[in-house]
Amino acid sequence: MQRPNAAQYAYGSATVVFSTVALLLLSGTTTALGIAAICVAGLMLGVLVAVTMPVRPGHVKPLGTNPGPAESAESTGNARDAAHTEIRVPAAPVGAGADTRTVS
Repeated sequence: MQRPNAAQYAYGSATVVFSTVALLLLSGTTTALGIAAICVAGLMLGVLVAVTMPVRPGHVKPLGTNPGPAESAESTGNARDAAHTEIRVPAAPVGAGADTRTVS
């Protein structure tokens, strides 16, 4: 069995909270046994929702299946595309939380 993803956690938790509150309000029970039974029912319903939710397949492609931009431009013979296939380096993070230490 796969690990649950964030959507399964979110839908399951929301189901537990909302179904438990709704059942408590609709039943009007005040006994400890009734409240415990409703809480257990809400928990089981949330687990059922999380487990039966469809999981989307991953978007990770195995290496070597698709040529990179440089290889595809060279294979098509398009010189304009080959000139624009330089390596892109991400910019340094700025703002709150950015590491401001410098390497000397």
